[in-house]
Amino acid sequence: MNVRRSAAVLAAATAVIGAATAPAVAATPSPSASPVLPSGLHGSADPTYDGVWRQSLALLAQHTAGVEPAAKAVTWLTGQQCANGAFAPFRADTATPCDAKLMVDTNNTAAAVQALAALGGHDAATGKAVAWLKSVQNTDGGWGYAPGGASDTNSTSVVVGALTAVGDKPEDVRKGDRTPYDALLKLRLPCEGVGAGAFAFQPDKKNSLAANADATAAGVLGVLGLGLAVEPGKPSDTARCADDPTPRQAAADGAAYLTRALGKDGHLKSALPGATDQPDFGNTADAVVALAAEGGAARAAAPLKWLEENSAAWAKQSGPAAYAQLILAAHATGTDPRDFGGVDLVKQLNATGPAPRTAAAESTEDGSDGDSDAGIWWMVGVGLAVGAGVGFLISGRNKRRQP
Repeated sequence: MNVRRSAAVLAAATAVIGAATAPAVAATPSPSASPVLPSGLHGSADPTYDGVWRQSLALLAQHTAGVEPAAKAVTWLTGQQCANGAFAPFRADTATPCDAKLMVDTNNTAAAVQALAALGGHDAATGKAVAWLKSVQNTDGGWGYAPGGASDTNSTSVVVGALTAVGDKPEDVRKGDRTPYDALLKLRLPCEGVGAGAFAFQPDKKNSLAANADATAAGVLGVLGLGLAVEPGKPSDTARCADDPTPRQAAADGAAYLTRALGKDGHLKSALPGATDQPDFGNTADAVVALAAEGGAARAAAPLKWLEENSAAWAKQSGPAAYAQLILAAHATGTDPRDFGGVDLVKQLNATGPAPRTAAAESTEDGSDGDSDAGIWWMVGVGLAVGAGVGFLISGRNKRRQP
């Protein structure tokens, strides 16, 4: 799948073998070999670990492209919500109330909020979800993936996007005297040394911070108070680099790090084990969104061009979340998603799920949805086999320093 949720699969696998971060959160059941997929869901891969995430991104991307999603696609997403407002990655039986055995999380909940808020008409659902998110805010002002888990840049940032989507000001959402921005700034690297100005995913066991490109892309959006779908920003004239930055300064510093990390090749490299020198398409798309939001479309031109020239096969293999990420990158830069390097991303995304109300005739040329997560399920198998030896990875972001 190679998108932001890719290592959420590994995180959930870790939970299965007893590494859940919060005592009240139990393990997510193992995926079935042949899942029966609901007709409203985008994608054909097992949704156990990413159903709500990929559906949320798909609906949000369709909205930015002017497409009205299918009613049953929206109904599927709202039907996944628990009575307390939270979302899990996937609930196979929505007739059964959520209980302590269901692993709900901040990322899927915040992504669903952003999608439903964009579509409009779901104030009750988004209100309950945001209330739940506020109830699990950490004392440092941030959020972890699971309720009670240590705050990380990516989870905090996607929740900030949810708050903004419903009209809340992130700086006013406090735990004690701490805001989400306080949590994010604590996860930013100083101006001296390797990774200057970048964001870490989380501190390591020695409380040290290591630069992480995907966390930095998320962090830039977070400190700007933005969500997953952004409009092109204005060129930034903020001086670099400040050791005691404002959120706006931290965004500029993070964007500068991303520009360095993208380098002459115009893309990020995967930090997953065994993927040496392999391009990371999903994180590169995230970087495009962050750069465009912070400094305007021109700043993201090089990685955007690389994606236009190289991402078609990856998106076809990876499915709806990948198409959605590329559409969101196009949207952030003012690029036509219907002619993205010669590919109609909107048509391809629409074909992964029920026909949208405004584009019922659209489908892929070969009639398939191209959703294959075989690589991710291989990683799940490895995770379950090696037990506690698996690292703790959340949402496609591992803690190893990226170039």
